[in-house]
Amino acid sequence: MTKSSLQIARAAYQPKLPKALKGAVVAKMGEATQSVADQEAIQKLFPNTYGMPLIQFVEGEAKEFAPMNVGVILSGGQAPGGHNVISGLFDGIKKLNPANKLYGFILGPGGLVDHNYKELTADIIDEYRNTGGFDIIGSGRTKLEKEDQFEKGYEILKELGIKALVIIGGDDSNTNACVLAEYYAAKNYGIQVIGCPKTIDGDLKNDMIETSFGFDTACKTYSEVIGNIERDCNSARKYWHFIKLMGRSASHIALECALQTQPNVCIISEEVEAKNMSLDDVVTYIAQVVADRAADGNNFGTVLIPEGLIEFIPAMKRLIAELNDFLAANGEEFNAIPANEQRAYIISKLSAENSAIYASLPEGVARQLSLDRDPHGNVQVSLIETEKLLSEMVGKKLAAWKKEGKYNGKFSAQHHFFGYEGRCAAPSNFDADYCYSLGYTASMLIANGKTGYMSSVRNTTAPAAEWIAGGVPITMMMNMERRHGEMKPVIQKALVKLDGAPFKAFAAQRAAWAKETAYVYPGPIQYFGPTEVCDEPTKTLQLEQAK
Repeated sequence: MTKSSLQIARAAYQPKLPKALKGAVVAKMGEATQSVADQEAIQKLFPNTYGMPLIQFVEGEAKEFAPMNVGVILSGGQAPGGHNVISGLFDGIKKLNPANKLYGFILGPGGLVDHNYKELTADIIDEYRNTGGFDIIGSGRTKLEKEDQFEKGYEILKELGIKALVIIGGDDSNTNACVLAEYYAAKNYGIQVIGCPKTIDGDLKNDMIETSFGFDTACKTYSEVIGNIERDCNSARKYWHFIKLMGRSASHIALECALQTQPNVCIISEEVEAKNMSLDDVVTYIAQVVADRAADGNNFGTVLIPEGLIEFIPAMKRLIAELNDFLAANGEEFNAIPANEQRAYIISKLSAENSAIYASLPEGVARQLSLDRDPHGNVQVSLIETEKLLSEMVGKKLAAWKKEGKYNGKFSAQHHFFGYEGRCAAPSNFDADYCYSLGYTASMLIANGKTGYMSSVRNTTAPAAEWIAGGVPITMMMNMERRHGEMKPVIQKALVKLDGAPFKAFAAQRAAWAKETAYVYPGPIQYFGPTEVCDEPTKTLQLEQAK
């Protein structure tokens, strides 16, 4: 492997650990827990792993541990710091007993089912410390949901003598981890299952999981590029830049990037839904900012848009639901109609409200809504170019206002989507430290015989030595939700709280940012230098913890 100068320098970086993890530890048990909702239903589904106590690791006396083997899986989309979770896990189990072995399952949960694995030795681990990506063993999106999958997994775990399995993933992956932990506990297979909280979207968090790993690095990566665009925007002074950011189910990334860069407009999906805003309401809001800035002679600006915005607009959500049902029932008839007649066909078949909305959409977006379906027949919302949809509709509204004498500026749009650029970036010092601590904490949960827990590291706006390491039962985060027509236990997604400190800070400043050119240019992630620059946590964390 040819390494860049940064990779070589970063290989020497030793991630910081909470003070309590630096020596021998003991598990301090807290209060018994219950699920965030649907307690009776969740307890019934998870009788062996429900109600377990919170755990905090504190300094203890050294003990001897018998040799054991551990397995690890990277599941779902990539997030910066995954390699450091594995590094921390590796170092943790080797400290418990140098004879311990770590096996990585290749390309996600499918590697467990298909018995595709490799031993992760010190030589391999050392190649990947403090690097981005999941390429050490790859990732995948196979869901562990069926008994035959659990049994196939058990076969290879038993064959390799693996005592514990660590699943590094987001809310769905950790839901699967919880189901697997319950199954193995019910069968008395003697296999522990531990989860680690990963997702750049930031929607896997609660009081015990302050942030999901990768969110810090991804937001800093996006904010660097947004800042670069803002500077270009303020230099050329002739374009409005519409920037779509990852975050289908929640707007945490858009909100954090707005706090870091101070754009003229940032749409928060959760607010759009709470205010029952229509697509035209969103367009009118943006157009008014454009018009007001034009009145001051500023025909330029930046707009941040969360990837999942369309699904949060109540009227669009109703349209998509009716479209899904209609096309599922009439797919053959629809496909037989000539392409140039399909739009009119759909308009004629929908309810009056949804027909009017569909007819108002630009041709390209209407086509995406009706043609691009996933394997379940649903609209692939992430493929909709929301940034182009909004800019086109804003342009049309401004043209109408110009005829009415309400607008006298120039409007020209540029479009961007930042997604994959942030998923495998070299982890920031925060994520390098946080991920290493999560992996190391997972090894301590294993040593203490725990299963059905997620690794937890808290107090993360303090110096790393003061971080609090422990475990939270995964059932504590679960509720029942309808998935594909059935009620299923899932980890509850954490959406942007409109009464939370980060959103309030944004809302208090957005009117000024809309009118003024108040851009902030964060620049690239810094790995070497003053701690206040290199180790700074996200604005979201600082505001949530009032530090």
